[in-house]
Amino acid sequence: MAALAWLLIPLFAVVGAAIWGSWASRNKTIGDVAELAGYARFRDAMERSHITTDGSVVQEREPATTVTPVSTSPSG
Repeated sequence: MAALAWLLIPLFAVVGAAIWGSWASRNKTIGDVAELAGYARFRDAMERSHITTDGSVVQEREPATTVTPVSTSPSG
């Protein structure tokens, strides 16, 4: 009976290795295609967010204007 137990250990190891091997060699391209399509949609959305309807490019920040000093005295 002990010899049978020692023979079952390598048998379970072979079955486990076969399951792991089939899982590791599965087709993984489906996830990559979906992720690349999502990135393309993101890139298109970013390009559209910087373009107005007339086709001119919108700046992210307006240039700072010159600020005149504010007088706090009542005579000013």
